[in-house]
Order: sequence, then structure tokens, then C-alpha cells
Amino acid sequence: MKFFNQRIRAASRSHAEIVRRYEIARTVVEFLAAVTFIIGSIFFFYESLLFAGTWLFLIGSILFAVRPSIRLLLELHLARLPVPKEFRPYGADADDGDAQ
Repeated sequence: MKFFNQRIRAASRSHAEIVRRYEIARTVVEFLAAVTFIIGSIFFFYESLLFAGTWLFLIGSILFAVRPSIRLLLELHLARLPVPKEFRPYGADADDGDAQ
């Protein structure tokens, strides 16, 4: 199976549900990253909060790095699911490894 195939995301209810769950996780991570950057930016206006602001920037950066990791995990998860026959390449059988 090829990674980042948009058609496979809706191949079955299981596929669609998994995509939905990963998209929720990705959205939460993006929101938290944005919030930490905003708060960190505000902290930089105050000398006493510079250290905390720096940590918030680091946390936000880590969260932004998690985003593509979630996408990759989704693709790996989808690759392990059995693929309905109509989504398999022409001539591929279920027991030749493409359904894994």
C-alpha cells in the first residue's frame, strides 16, 4: 500500500474512524502549540517572565514537531488495516500482502 493515499482514508468505516481520531489528536496538538506560543510571546513583554516564556516556546516547538509524527502514525496505522477489494490495485489478492 502506498502512504498518503487519500482514497484509502474512506475505504471502510474503520479507516474513516481511525482518520477521525488522529485528526482530533492532531488538532489538539496544533491548538496547544499555538496557545503555548501566544502565552510565551506575552511573557516576553515582562522581564520576570522571560524564563517561563522561553520554556513555553520550547514546548510549543516540540508540539509543532509532534504534528507530522501524528500524520506518520496515522499512515502506518492505515497501512496495517485490511483494504477492501475495491481499493486494491488491479490483480492484487487479499493474501498477497496488500491487505495488511
